[in-house]
Amino acid sequence: MDQPIPYLDLAAQMRPLRKEIDAVIAKTLDNCTFCLGPDVAQFEQDFAQYCGAQHAVGFNSGTSALHVALLLLNLGPGDEVITTPYTFIATSWAISYVGAKPVYVDIEDLTFNLDPKLVEQAITPRTKAILPVHLYGQACDMDPLLEICRKHKLALVEDAAQSHGAKYRGKVVGTFGVTSEFSFYPGKNLGAYGEGGALVTNDAALAARARSLREHGSTQRYHHDEVGYNYRMEGLQGAVLGVKLKHLDQWSQARRRVAQRYHELLANTPLQLPREADYAESVYALYVVRHPRRDDLKKHLDAHKIGCALHYPVPLHLQKCYASLGYQPGDFPVSEKAARECLSLPIYPELTNSQIEHVAAVIRDFFKA
Repeated sequence: MDQPIPYLDLAAQMRPLRKEIDAVIAKTLDNCTFCLGPDVAQFEQDFAQYCGAQHAVGFNSGTSALHVALLLLNLGPGDEVITTPYTFIATSWAISYVGAKPVYVDIEDLTFNLDPKLVEQAITPRTKAILPVHLYGQACDMDPLLEICRKHKLALVEDAAQSHGAKYRGKVVGTFGVTSEFSFYPGKNLGAYGEGGALVTNDAALAARARSLREHGSTQRYHHDEVGYNYRMEGLQGAVLGVKLKHLDQWSQARRRVAQRYHELLANTPLQLPREADYAESVYALYVVRHPRRDDLKKHLDAHKIGCALHYPVPLHLQKCYASLGYQPGDFPVSEKAARECLSLPIYPELTNSQIEHVAAVIRDFFKA
């Protein structure tokens, strides 16, 4: 195969939707509803229903939604939030934004998600919440985390930025915690044509406060009840997401098809392949393989014009910005090993069987050399 295989192909996703997307964007432009407005309101209603929740609140990014989620818990300086060191840094940013301290707990080797067996030993009198991430499209093991929260009277907030439609014991993620937060960054399974995010909750009072906080702390124009933020979702993004949401389940099944084909074709290689926990139905936001020679494999794929990516080569406890937390190399060995070994292969609904087979053949050739 001479044609390059991109890591992500957003153009292929857009082509069959183009007429419908153009129509809703034109309508939004004609109505001049650029900031919030009816398209965002309709998407909020539809996304809440999709998640099985009472309320969804649209934001300008998933990071903003996470920030507001922790503001809703009234967290601040002196408080601690237990979370994972192996994810995108926005999860920890939200904790820092409210003045609280991220407290890291290592991950499970199987799922890359927060290890429930390690959480209780990290709890102190300052712990106020647990913030797990449903990483790579696979749900965390929620039952033990919820039991820990009940036992210690802690709040649980779900970071579902990568897991739109993922299921835990048959139930879509997003309503297990007090709130959950989603990202609609363009590369996500449900991506906007720009930035976007949402906060999901079954608590009407929290939803109302979230709506106020995203709009300068205001429920009535020029009347501000508390310090707020300009975190509103754009009308155009609400319109685009409303179209794409209708296709999300179909895309998720296509991603699962791609993942299954990779499983079959790479089964006899030395790679550690993604494994689906028995409680989870993954939506495969990423297909992440592992090997000690990860960097060499990436160079090999690059040489054959096959797109691939690193998620996440420096765990959060070793980031320069969090040096003041005092963590050292070796503190979270499972996360650190994953950071050294993980490589994300192309996975998107439009990936063809011949493309998948070519990726697998190039990988097999690497291990024959």
